[in-house]
Amino acid sequence: MNIIKPNRLQKGDTIAIIAPAGNVEEDKILKAVKYFENLGYKVKLGKNIFKTDRYLAGNDYERLKDLHDAFEDKNVNAILCARGGYGCLRLIDKIDYNLIKNNPKIFCGYSDITALSLMFLKKTGLITFSSPMPKGDFQHEDIDVFTANNFWQAITSNNLNINAKNLKTYKKGDAKGIIWGGNLSTVCSLCGIDFIPDEKFIFFAEDLNEPVYKIDRSFRQLLNIAQFKNNISAIILGDFLGTEEYIDQLDTLFNEFVKELNIPIYGGYQITHAKTKITVPIGSNAHLINGVLDIKY
Repeated sequence: MNIIKPNRLQKGDTIAIIAPAGNVEEDKILKAVKYFENLGYKVKLGKNIFKTDRYLAGNDYERLKDLHDAFEDKNVNAILCARGGYGCLRLIDKIDYNLIKNNPKIFCGYSDITALSLMFLKKTGLITFSSPMPKGDFQHEDIDVFTANNFWQAITSNNLNINAKNLKTYKKGDAKGIIWGGNLSTVCSLCGIDFIPDEKFIFFAEDLNEPVYKIDRSFRQLLNIAQFKNNISAIILGDFLGTEEYIDQLDTLFNEFVKELNIPIYGGYQITHAKTKITVPIGSNAHLINGVLDIKY
């Protein structure tokens, strides 16, 4: 795969905010706009960002148009997805991937946005960022300092070290590969199409309000794909929020993966739907050493 590295963001650059998934409240987005502008960035909002179609931010055409327009706009340097929810899976067969390949730029979001990030990487080679989003994370009066600092470091520099807050070692070891993954349920929603990297990858995963048996099922669905099982070189685990009472069951599951895969597996990373989270550059070359990810992009 020919990896495309977007240019780093600089003060005075323009950030586009679009909503390719769930609908958003205008007041929350405008608070985020104020936050970015106070830091010295220009902000453009997608023309359809405040539209609503059921649980979506407008119909498929409207959300797709804002996505295409943001990539095509020569004045836009970075694209931030307003929120997750649901909707990106409806767009992946309609996207003009050549437009994205020919207009590479920073693209950010997590949760349902995982579907877009993984397809962009597969179809174009573009590095994207699993990152905080305007609706839930960048409202100026209530921003988490760690989350913000990590985000700005990730999109303004060319390297990043990712450490676990509370490192949990299931199997110790080192591994190399591109860093790849995201929200586990969303990753699995892509099964049935060509989305898995052709090269070795370090898989990162998190999820929200999924019972342990569904987490088991999601991992099994992926491990039943030969390309996934052959190319995975390590696993790093974020939060699986909502399973706190069943941590022993999760530990049993992850220890089963140790026996089956015989690869390094670590947990305790702040890859999460919670307020305090890290930014991960999807598609970047990474070296996992004793639970620390050294990433260069």
